[in-house]
Amino acid sequence: MNPHDSGFGLVDRLAKEARETRDLAPYAEHAANSRGRRFPEVDDEFRTCFERDRDRIVHSTAFRRLMYKTQVFLNREGDHNRTRLSHSLEVGQVARSLSDALALNGTLVETLALAHDLGHPPFGHRGEVALDELMHGHGGFRHNAQVLRVVDQLERRSPEHPGLNLTREVRESLLKHESREDWPAEFAPRPRHPCLEAQVVDLADSTAYDMHDLEDGILAGMFPEEAVFEGSELWRRATREVEARHPGFLRASDDRKLRVKRVANQLLGTTIRDLASATRARLVEAAPRSPDEVRAHPRMLVAHGPEIGPHVAELQAFLYARFYRHPHLLELSEYARRVLARLFEAYRDDPAQMSPWYQTWAREVGLERAVCDYLAGMTDRFAEQEFARLGGR
Repeated sequence: MNPHDSGFGLVDRLAKEARETRDLAPYAEHAANSRGRRFPEVDDEFRTCFERDRDRIVHSTAFRRLMYKTQVFLNREGDHNRTRLSHSLEVGQVARSLSDALALNGTLVETLALAHDLGHPPFGHRGEVALDELMHGHGGFRHNAQVLRVVDQLERRSPEHPGLNLTREVRESLLKHESREDWPAEFAPRPRHPCLEAQVVDLADSTAYDMHDLEDGILAGMFPEEAVFEGSELWRRATREVEARHPGFLRASDDRKLRVKRVANQLLGTTIRDLASATRARLVEAAPRSPDEVRAHPRMLVAHGPEIGPHVAELQAFLYARFYRHPHLLELSEYARRVLARLFEAYRDDPAQMSPWYQTWAREVGLERAVCDYLAGMTDRFAEQEFARLGGR
């Protein structure tokens, strides 16, 4: 059959918005109800406003750089370790699974998941801490605020306005947990909680990194499987479920990577199912009728249930003690401080060492903030190359 004779027309933006009205919950964000963009634009013929936001993020320079930015291990430490890019994709997978189960706006969820780490500097959270120390007295550094700077000011795609000109819903959601004192006046008053789509991405973020930090930590030799078994009921539970599904596999196989992957995936499935069912129960009880009622609700509505929640907290405590405080990662923290401090000093003393655009940017936002923006946008690799070029040791 010729597809043009099938009776199906092109699915345009209006058809997609109508589908959202039909299929999404009333407390989900609907593209047709968006509060718009800072700089008005003509609507796209085929894409909803959130689809356009997602596409702009995917095609941004900042998104491509995530490939060479640290999640936990430095990019050069192994080809199979997670990066900010692979982590963002994994967050998107978890978040999309949750949003589909809860009848939320999956495109908005995907957009937020892909964008949520755009403000992270090189060297992961260690770089974030280092930049915050260097910017003491100059406004500090917070990666959520930096995400908004990236999409609003630092990305360049149009001669008519700065940034990506994303929708209000995306821009506000990227701020996540910014305090009342740091909340932009443009978005005032600060809502009590984010929309459900942003809440889903926040929990998907922690769910994804709990799972992959366990997997990466074991395979990197940071701690043995036996230690996780002793320290995490979630891991013990997942192990029992894998044994029931594949009798004898875990004891007989000498393929450690496959064993770890299978148990980690089982654990991930357990946490996703619990988030979906527990959140659904909260939504039934709260009965919000709109996204505004979600924002004003006394508590976060996306959360684990009473059985799994304490086990997730136990797992996170294990990771903090055995992984994030591991001597190797603490050593990397000192390395990040040394590299970024040297670069900060060099660019502040001689702004001509920065790229020309940031030299101009310094005259607009101040030298220290421009240097911070330049450093935050760097990949691990480029930061190390600059460190070597500028005589760092």
